[in-house]
Amino acid sequence: MRMITLTSLADLDRLGFDEVIDVRSPAEYAEDHVPGAVNLPVLSDDERVRVGTVYTRESRFLARRMGAALVARNAARHLEGYLADKPNGYRPLLYCWRGGQRSGSFALILGQIGWQVGVIDGGWRSYRRLVVDALYDTPFPAPVFVLDGNTGTAKTAILQLVAAQGGQVIDLEALAGHRGSIFGQVPGDVQPSQKTFESVLAMAIAQLDPGRPVLVEAESNRIGALRLPPALWQAMRAAPRLVIDAPLAARAQWLATAYRDLTLDQAQLQHRIAALAPYQPRARIAAWQAMAEAGDFQALAAELMAQHYDPRYGHSRGQSAGEVAETFVAETLESADRDRLAIAITAWMG
Repeated sequence: MRMITLTSLADLDRLGFDEVIDVRSPAEYAEDHVPGAVNLPVLSDDERVRVGTVYTRESRFLARRMGAALVARNAARHLEGYLADKPNGYRPLLYCWRGGQRSGSFALILGQIGWQVGVIDGGWRSYRRLVVDALYDTPFPAPVFVLDGNTGTAKTAILQLVAAQGGQVIDLEALAGHRGSIFGQVPGDVQPSQKTFESVLAMAIAQLDPGRPVLVEAESNRIGALRLPPALWQAMRAAPRLVIDAPLAARAQWLATAYRDLTLDQAQLQHRIAALAPYQPRARIAAWQAMAEAGDFQALAAELMAQHYDPRYGHSRGQSAGEVAETFVAETLESADRDRLAIAITAWMG
């Protein structure tokens, strides 16, 4: 067993381990974990509570003896299950919450097999400190451009096409599991926790080439329920904007297609239209709900943009956005036009 001190998030890729194993309980793992780590808990949620109760109310010795027995049983289950086909050269990197008792115990067992096992010194807490430092205490490491444009200009799709062209991008909506408005939550999906979002974002930032510009989509400081951390948000507010300009009809057609998962769920669509009631007259909400019920989704999208999103986004953009560096005009947002826009944006960024 070798103790590993992380000095940066990039160490996780450079250290050469085959995979990272989080040995904490499922609930701890669900709240946050190293991106890509597999969860092999040595104590279940219930077992962790039981051991902790004995530790605080009865005896540290009894708690450790109970914990050791439980760890051994769970380790045997993992060895006969997930780890059963790992080769003799397998090199896992383990971590627990902080103290190293759970990860250290499991590492000793794996080491006896002959595997080269590493344990993160300080566990998840030491990793979390690096995430907080990257997102809250350190300036964003690369030049930022913001891909902007009114609602329905296919920004997310074009951002992904820029990435496919070799451009350096961070897809914030993909990381946040949300499309960035009242209509943005995919029906049935659940956003990650704030800490999990910060973990995947910090790892994405750690993998950037600081000598190349990075493109991000224009967002408010919240994506659904999640907050953008200060280092990125400040960089986005000051960043030059690359604006996509497309006519309302083309944008409405794109939204009716891109949000098909929502238009197929009439109850969810009606619920989200109703959520706009604090901002719109009652008669307008009723008219939009009638459009939704009739299946007139393109007309509904056009109304929502003209009467709600375009005015609100225009106001908020004027409050916090950087200067426009370039405008890219498209008459339609069909596949060929999206490809053309992505090529032009990638070339412009160099």
